[in-house]
Amino acid sequence: MAGNICNASPAADGVPPLLALGAEVELASTGGRRRVALADYITGVRRTVRLPDELVVAVHVPHPPEGARGAFVKLGSRSSLVISIAMVAAVVRSDAGRIIEARVAVGACSPVARRLTDWETALAGCELSELESLRPDPAAHLSALAPIDDARATAAYRLSAVRELCLRAVRQAAAAREIMDVC
Repeated sequence: MAGNICNASPAADGVPPLLALGAEVELASTGGRRRVALADYITGVRRTVRLPDELVVAVHVPHPPEGARGAFVKLGSRSSLVISIAMVAAVVRSDAGRIIEARVAVGACSPVARRLTDWETALAGCELSELESLRPDPAAHLSALAPIDDARATAAYRLSAVRELCLRAVRQAAAAREIMDVC
């Protein structure tokens, strides 16, 4: 996992789930230790805040909120060992058929994986039965993303795909039994 984070690839599969869970990276050097939120650790394509004399010594993942469920969906040109075209991780807490809280992170659609905080806010309080009509709006909810054209897909395709992947991830998270304890 540390290698996946240190590589800082926009298509690193481990980053969106850790972002959705609120993970922190612990760095150590001869000068001491520090913890950095994963959202602040990766600063660009293959760039991090890790100093030359620091090592990643831990990834801290807080316990998810009581009743939270998670899901990860990925789009690639093959079913395994493939660089993602787009991926989405979701952590959803719901009660009585209503979303209480949602955390959604998207990878491979920007220089760094991003949480969709505007869409998360829009989802709070929504009925699970309304999910089909709650696709993220590109202008309102996906403006933090900056997909590119490359050999795997066009930017337009990525943006279109991520709208569907977001919906699938939230739907799957809401229907999941539990988030596995990672501690």
